[in-house]
Amino acid sequence: MGKILWLASYPKSGNTWVRLFLANLFKGDGSAPVALDRIGEATLAEPGTAGFALLDQRPWQEWSIEDIARMRPQVQERIAATGEGVVPVKTHSAFVMVRGTPSINMGVTAGAVYVVRNPLDIAVSYAHHQGLTIDEIIAIMARDMFTTPTNATNVYEVMGSWSQHVASWTASASPMMHVMRYEDMLGDPHAAFGDLARFMRVEADDATVANAVAMSAFDKVADQEAKEGFQERTPAQDRFFRAGKADQWRDVLTDQQVSDVVGAHREQMARFGYIPDGF
Repeated sequence: MGKILWLASYPKSGNTWVRLFLANLFKGDGSAPVALDRIGEATLAEPGTAGFALLDQRPWQEWSIEDIARMRPQVQERIAATGEGVVPVKTHSAFVMVRGTPSINMGVTAGAVYVVRNPLDIAVSYAHHQGLTIDEIIAIMARDMFTTPTNATNVYEVMGSWSQHVASWTASASPMMHVMRYEDMLGDPHAAFGDLARFMRVEADDATVANAVAMSAFDKVADQEAKEGFQERTPAQDRFFRAGKADQWRDVLTDQQVSDVVGAHREQMARFGYIPDGF
């Protein structure tokens, strides 16, 4: 049986970019980008309701928080069993205890890749993604143990606050953990994704990795979305791949909004060099 390599992040931090890189690395032929709807062939997603329904045949509306927390380790065991080696799996869950059960089953975990992004930029991107105001998103990002709702597609994930999420995965250094800053991915994608490939011990030469980087570049995937659509786009979005840049917050957030974000997340922002001058 294989083990899971978690691809973990707070939403709108670059997780999809990592998954697209891996899809092009593992499933691409090198001549054209892998279709967006094939992203799941290279990286699975943990919270899909269908996986939980295999363990509890009742309608999903009848599952309690405790029911889902109890099933989660078993669902993760089943996911790990889908491969013989490392199975990359996306999650937005914080690494926390939920009703006495850990959100992450360490018994079937090989390691994790954690993607972190400046929360000032997340506030802008996440507001577009959810169709909420920036102030509403800033409040959500500051809420410990914030939990998404269960629906017909996905069971809940306890994301927590941005700081809680980041600290839960990265506070303790481990050789099993590889941290990627979104800003470094933008600044030097070949170095950032090359480091990821080496962490994952991928048997691919530099040219193959470089091609996967090129095929998953923002302009490529934005063009793909325009032609193919993208199933992860929400009803609130005109497009999923909207900006793909750093420091967009400087043209959008008020000084009060910046102060609110920094005030709520100063410790974790300082760890990653995200506190702007003057705050």
